[in-house]
Amino acid sequence: MGFVKIENKRVNEHYYRMEHRSGLTIIVYPKRGFNSIYASIGTKFGSVYSKFVFNGREITVPDGTAHYLEHKLFESEDGDAFSKYAKTGASANAYTSFDMTCYLFSCTSKFRESLEILIDLMQTPYFTKETIAKEQGIISQEIKMYDDNPDWRVMMNLFKGMYHSHPINIDIAGTVESIAQITPEILYDCYNSYYNPHNMVLTVVGGADPAEVLEITDKKLIPGKNVDTRLIIPDEPYKVVKSYTEQTMPVAVPQFEIGFKEDSADKYATNKELVCTSVLMNSFVGEGSGLYRKLMDEKLINSGFGYEYLEGLGYRSVILSGESRNPQAAAEIINDAVRKLHKDGVGREDFENAKKAVYGKCIAGFDYKQSIASELMNSQFTGREIFEAADAAAEITLNDVNERLQYQLDADNSCLSVVKCEE
Repeated sequence: MGFVKIENKRVNEHYYRMEHRSGLTIIVYPKRGFNSIYASIGTKFGSVYSKFVFNGREITVPDGTAHYLEHKLFESEDGDAFSKYAKTGASANAYTSFDMTCYLFSCTSKFRESLEILIDLMQTPYFTKETIAKEQGIISQEIKMYDDNPDWRVMMNLFKGMYHSHPINIDIAGTVESIAQITPEILYDCYNSYYNPHNMVLTVVGGADPAEVLEITDKKLIPGKNVDTRLIIPDEPYKVVKSYTEQTMPVAVPQFEIGFKEDSADKYATNKELVCTSVLMNSFVGEGSGLYRKLMDEKLINSGFGYEYLEGLGYRSVILSGESRNPQAAAEIINDAVRKLHKDGVGREDFENAKKAVYGKCIAGFDYKQSIASELMNSQFTGREIFEAADAAAEITLNDVNERLQYQLDADNSCLSVVKCEE
């Protein structure tokens, strides 16, 4: 079976998708006028995959294992992948998030050679006690670096204050103590469970030809078995662990994040739900909102203030973040505004302005290769279609947004995380 063309007349964009005989989902998104190519291959295996069932066997892995595995896959018996990319001129990288691990490169030439390197590194695991021990020192330094990063600490402290048992409250890289427990056997268990073509997606965006991508993948991909793997999601209470957490660090201005915890879910949000949340938050606390102006006028936030929606299997929350000389005062004003919002609902004018802003952002996202590749990857792992977000942004109603509000922004179920200045 070949590529299927997926197109959307509203945004005047299209891409090609296929289920390769190896089990890998391949997506090619041609962009006219782009000479460069951005390619990524990802697996639905991130830091929250700390306990899972593989072929009937329950496996629990040390914190930080997914991130450790990401590092180790760049090594093979015939050399390091970064050294190989240096010969093709491609810029390569990788990252581990809560829900996935992704390997990527961008190039303007030698695309074939670079894609072959990417496929090879996914199919040639090489784990020994010696190579694992060598990596522990490198990752330990990375962990210590994040421990000294106020942006990271304010976020992770928030998650620890919000979540009782879900592993989202654990640092993606783990701890120095936890990674010391990682063995070759553990890495091979994780690799065999989740680094399977049936659990992976390849996206190629830019000046790429679907026929060339298929030719390369036909040559290089090894067919995989569709193994029985299931993530174990712990029961998570609705209520936050605590309403306030703080840490002292050498920062010029205190940093804060407010998280509004929602009911956990064992499935991902729909595009319509995500768009409703975006419109809701834009109208409530976007740069054109009354609340944003009030916080700015009272000098309780600066231009770095923003919001995001965090969602995955077993966790959902709205997060507001920024810098403030008085985070508690900012949080009090925000929570008062939340209670008023639930009483009055989103107004018609605020809704219309926010809807236009969110729709414009959806359309603008199709101009950036990295943004497209990221959204394509997410869409495959979450069961969402990338073009549906723009359709939802154009079609949602005020009633849709106010219905969504009923499940979000509970002022009595929030946590304020602060990283404040040292005395």
